[in-house]
Amino acid sequence: RLANAVTPLWRLPYQEQLQVKYESQRKILQMLTSRLEELGVDVQKLGGLCCPLRPVVPSPVVNGYRNKSTFSVNRGPDGNPKTVGLYVGTGRARNIVCVKANHVENIPLKHKQVAQCYEEFIRCSPLDSCLLFHEGGHWRELVVRTTSRGHTMAIVTFHPQELGQEQLAIQKALLKEFFTCGPGAVCALTSLYFQESTMTRCSHEQSPFQLLHGESHIFEEILGLKFCISPDAFFQVNTGGAEVLYQAVRELGQAGRDTVLLDICCGTGEQWPHYLKALSKIIGIEVVEKAVEDARWNAAFNGISNCEFHSGKAEAVLPQLLSSWEDSQPLVAVVNPSRAGLHYRVVRAIRNCKSIRRLLYVSCKPEGEAMRNFLELCCPPDPGKKLAGEPFVPTLAIPFDMFPHTLHCELVLLFTR
Repeated sequence: RLANAVTPLWRLPYQEQLQVKYESQRKILQMLTSRLEELGVDVQKLGGLCCPLRPVVPSPVVNGYRNKSTFSVNRGPDGNPKTVGLYVGTGRARNIVCVKANHVENIPLKHKQVAQCYEEFIRCSPLDSCLLFHEGGHWRELVVRTTSRGHTMAIVTFHPQELGQEQLAIQKALLKEFFTCGPGAVCALTSLYFQESTMTRCSHEQSPFQLLHGESHIFEEILGLKFCISPDAFFQVNTGGAEVLYQAVRELGQAGRDTVLLDICCGTGEQWPHYLKALSKIIGIEVVEKAVEDARWNAAFNGISNCEFHSGKAEAVLPQLLSSWEDSQPLVAVVNPSRAGLHYRVVRAIRNCKSIRRLLYVSCKPEGEAMRNFLELCCPPDPGKKLAGEPFVPTLAIPFDMFPHTLHCELVLLFTR
């Protein structure tokens, strides 16, 4: 049941999975085409689409490809409230249970091992798990991150409730002992972090990640360059798939030696190195301060000097950055936002900057808020919405299978003008 919910395509041969995803991406492009026509945009319909759609690029790794997994703590099918796994069911049907991820194809064995050990630890703990914040309890979710270099980071989230510092210190010491000297030592953790969180999701700024054991970062290599990863840094969940994606993005960018790359939502900067030798400069914007620190470290460690990074919300940083842009050098923009898409002020700044002639939009949910962005980029000039710049035109769409066995796909849309 869990495998069907989390990885609904797992029973299909891989080539059939790719065909299912191709058809879903085709429907998304058909939707974009019809919406553009409603706005009065004259689109060249090739096979009913506003731009060519290439076949889905397969993932180099099909099973156990995830480098990050988030495990919940809640009641299992047997009613045990200290079950570590993934949720099945819906709130509306009131049948949500937490099921072990042992049979889920996209989660690697190492992640399952750490989850099993964490479950063993909390079941021996006298403290309850935290199912609902107002009902008390402490032990909460577990995040596991791994790299192809063999590094493993575990992050345990804990609700402190009314515990004092002395009691918190005891729990942290017990957790550390379990994973370094006890049964959890088989996980061979590179890093063990602890976060006291009173909210569903906490940033490092809201509640610092406390290093209990090991290294502060784990390291990954992509196309020969080394990257450090902190607990909350964004990194593509499929490392091998990311390499294929970034190589394609570089080719589509057609960047020359006089080109400046504008990387919006740059994360730890793992996608820009593949442009380096062909570029004049890279400008990265990222809201997560820790990710910006990682990006600066990554650039320095790899001997890269033609980069600058801006920390803050893109809607605050980008308009100011582009309003003063008087450089004659061409700009190529790459955006890789969350499922919420780009803020309207970001789209407006891109649209109104004459220097941006090519834009690569990478989306994990193109049928969602990203669709609104596509329409704002391509619609006729609209003074009421302050979209005065020349419209972009969708030129090419390439889906990448970053998530085998699931229905999800990463779509790269090239816009030009």
